[in-house]
Amino acid sequence: MNNKNNNFVSHPWHGISPGDKVPNEVDAFIEMLPTDTVKYEVDKESGYIRLDRPQKFSNHCPSLYGFIPRTYCGNKVAEFSSQKTLKKELKGDGDPLDICIITSSHISHGNILMTVVPIGGIRMIDKNEADDKIIAVLKGDTIFGHMKDIHHCPAELIDKLRHYFLTYKVMPDDENPVVEITGVYGADEARQVIKLSLKDYEDNFIQ
Repeated sequence: MNNKNNNFVSHPWHGISPGDKVPNEVDAFIEMLPTDTVKYEVDKESGYIRLDRPQKFSNHCPSLYGFIPRTYCGNKVAEFSSQKTLKKELKGDGDPLDICIITSSHISHGNILMTVVPIGGIRMIDKNEADDKIIAVLKGDTIFGHMKDIHHCPAELIDKLRHYFLTYKVMPDDENPVVEITGVYGADEARQVIKLSLKDYEDNFIQ
């Protein structure tokens, strides 16, 4: 049956635009809230939110957390990370580009879209894979909306984000952490990483 009405919800990774003003502004899909005690992420096949795993410890992500639609951490993102870290043979993690959103608004649930302004990022290596975390502010936020670059952000909040990502996979007996953060970068570099992830997506998903 040929139905002209589209009654299907778009896949949040592949079916939604990253926005008309990318990389200066992007539409982010939110998977997790700071109050979540388990890790959620989008199921790549169905687009539904899947419970990935319980958090190993009591630490919570100190911001909203999700990804930028139609991005992919592949060869171009990995090559850029290799240039910055001088680490050879890095790979992309094969996921959409992660993003942390800072806002003063109370957001009660995930599985939503919001327009945000990238202000920087955290360069993270996870098992020899480039796994950058873009940091952004909710567009028009009454408290944080003025921030245009990472140096406008309270250092304590960046420290909390760094600590969360350094520890969220660590077990008490681990002697060799799998996650390494090699630096924090500003808005210009964040926009560059976003553009590379858009190109990686095109290379891998658009014929």
